[in-house]
Amino acid sequence: MDSLVSTNFYFRGQKDFYRGKVRDVYNIEDNLLVMIATDRISAFDNVLPHPIPYKGQVLNQIASSFLDETADLVPNWKIAEPDPHVTIGYLCEPIPVEIVVRGYLAGHSWRIYRDGGREICGEKLPEGLKENDRLPKPIITPTTKAKSGHDTDISFAELYDQKVLKKRQIDQLVQYAHSLFEAGSNKAESRNLILVDTKYEFGIRNENITLIDEIHTPDSSRYFYRDTYEEIQNKDQQQRQLSKEFVRKWLIDNGFQGNPGELIPEMTPEFIDSVSGRYIELYEQITGKSFVKRDYHNIMNVIEEHVSTFISRNLQGI
Repeated sequence: MDSLVSTNFYFRGQKDFYRGKVRDVYNIEDNLLVMIATDRISAFDNVLPHPIPYKGQVLNQIASSFLDETADLVPNWKIAEPDPHVTIGYLCEPIPVEIVVRGYLAGHSWRIYRDGGREICGEKLPEGLKENDRLPKPIITPTTKAKSGHDTDISFAELYDQKVLKKRQIDQLVQYAHSLFEAGSNKAESRNLILVDTKYEFGIRNENITLIDEIHTPDSSRYFYRDTYEEIQNKDQQQRQLSKEFVRKWLIDNGFQGNPGELIPEMTPEFIDSVSGRYIELYEQITGKSFVKRDYHNIMNVIEEHVSTFISRNLQGI
């Protein structure tokens, strides 16, 4: 086995199990979540047919590191990282909205702008921008989390009118999102990167808004290289970036955007290796550490042992 495609454990105290696009999630005693980041990769709301070696480890370890670094800014769900692919934390009631912060006109926002849109989620965009230009200030563009299909852009005003969120919750989410984005941007700048945009997910624990899921990973964020950004923009060329956007562009170039009737193009071994290399490159660039590839031999038993040991030692005291 050279990748972790899926898991199917039954842990002590397990109440239920959920398989997301990328993560396998175990509910322990309605108190803890065991979140296993697999090597599955998704794009345009479709899980692609081949996993990416080390992707899960990269996502888990970057997110775990950033959760530790921002815990003094925003309360988060993490308790421990017992395995390179696993984070364990508190079970929270998810808020059904993704909070997307954008500092630059890239990806989804650029596609809207390119097609004539000058407003996204109630945020007005100035005329005269080109792809990947810096915005006058970071904007927040929420999306509703769809159970199937594409997520939908929505404004905070609509979320309030539809009684999805209360005014005080909106204010808190805005403050938290800007604080996290500023911290992520400062960390990126120290590593010769630009945090272009990112998404955050939040839940409720003990009536308090709590950061959940991942943070500042290549699946949830887009990064450019800082030292070449201005030169590339002035030449109207594509930015050097570290994110999953290059996978989306590859799919688009090969005729797939997740629409009915479209077929996912063949993922060659060379392409899979290149994607794995991009994820490892981002890990090393953003953390400043050398990536240590885990041993995939007997990985299922190793993960099960690590998680079971943590649960046995900690469940009663948490």
